[in-house]
Amino acid sequence: MSKVAYLLAASAVIIAGTYVISEKITEVPVSKDVVRITYWEKWTDFEYDAMKAVVDDFNKSQSKIHVDMLSMSGIDDKTMMAISAGVPPDVAGLYAAHVAQYVDEHGLEKLDDYLAAAGMSKKDYIPAYWDIGEYAGHQYALPSTPASIALHFNTDKYKAAGLDPAKPPVTLEELDAYSDKLTKIDKNGHADQVGFLPNEPGWWNWAWITLFGAKYWDGKSKITCNSPEAIEAMTWVQGYPQRYGKSTIQAFTQGLGNFSSPQNPFISGKVAMELQGVWMANFIKRFGQDVQWDAAPFPYPAKHPEMKNWSIVDADILAIPRGCRHPKEAFEFIRYVQQQKNMEKLCLLQRKHSPLSNVSDEFWKQHANRKIRLFYDLAATENSIQTPKIGIWSQYESELTNAFEAVMLQAKTPQQAMKDLSDTMQPKLDQYLKRRAMRWSKGL
Repeated sequence: MSKVAYLLAASAVIIAGTYVISEKITEVPVSKDVVRITYWEKWTDFEYDAMKAVVDDFNKSQSKIHVDMLSMSGIDDKTMMAISAGVPPDVAGLYAAHVAQYVDEHGLEKLDDYLAAAGMSKKDYIPAYWDIGEYAGHQYALPSTPASIALHFNTDKYKAAGLDPAKPPVTLEELDAYSDKLTKIDKNGHADQVGFLPNEPGWWNWAWITLFGAKYWDGKSKITCNSPEAIEAMTWVQGYPQRYGKSTIQAFTQGLGNFSSPQNPFISGKVAMELQGVWMANFIKRFGQDVQWDAAPFPYPAKHPEMKNWSIVDADILAIPRGCRHPKEAFEFIRYVQQQKNMEKLCLLQRKHSPLSNVSDEFWKQHANRKIRLFYDLAATENSIQTPKIGIWSQYESELTNAFEAVMLQAKTPQQAMKDLSDTMQPKLDQYLKRRAMRWSKGL
């Protein structure tokens, strides 16, 4: 047996063992006439507890199906290995960014027929959250909890700098000017406080090119990151080390505390403005209740007014792995989660906005995040950006991040960084598309 074959066989054994263990861990006395379905989810802590409450409600709501839920680390890799081993869970709570890769590898069941029978369609959702689960003309997943992002700013810091918190920056040029007023760098180049940095928190380094209207690829076969818009974006990014000093920014960012702590840069006051998600209010409440903050749409480049209300949208998704034992029952559970009452319970407990087009008044009244309507509205705009539906996104994101870092470190010009990125990714895409065509032609 070759080394590769041995590793694949060993992985299959491990996954099969994991599946059996998951069945035993979650097993509770249930009538033999009840269909038990297994649900793997990546969440822990309060996010897990939120979905577990919905699972418990489902189990109590009827007597035909019982959902056994298990928290699973590394869920994407483990689910794909379980599919390959022939022992997948019935429902998997995956990341939206990997839908294309899963489908290209024939890892997910189509939901089209189930949705048609249930009378469910795109009109029931904020368009972006329906689109997240669509690929190649078919629906493969539905959202569980969604998220969008916006500019968060410290209102006390604004006041101290002579800025009006009621008038946050609207254009990117205003953001830069506000940042300059909020930044404190001594004569030795030491920064005590920075207004804004494109690489803080560093989670969306790959996304800045879309703020200027650039596209990652043409949706067919061509990488398009080496465009004038993408170069514009990286030129804006490089303006920060040029203005504040490369070594100053490096030293400053290296001294920042952990996100999930009182030393969080925004919570501790080290960074006055930050691009963050709907979840940020949770962390402020937990680690910095005295922080006075507000949120607004992220500023757009003055040359690109068409990018007003730009935001990145993402969602945790529910999908049915190919080859599972109970796909019909799996969909019944997914359908239950999508019902307005149940979705709102889940999103309230996780403190997210709803992905549905209809939202109750009670949801808005009960929500812990006072800016929740902003995040909902941003997700519904035409400039809500999601990760591209490309099977090599994990590699592409990594290379985009490398290009961003080269620009921030002034190791490359924006033009060279984008050219190198395109030259690196185009052959990878070509190879991937050839492999996919061969795999699909064989029906694998």
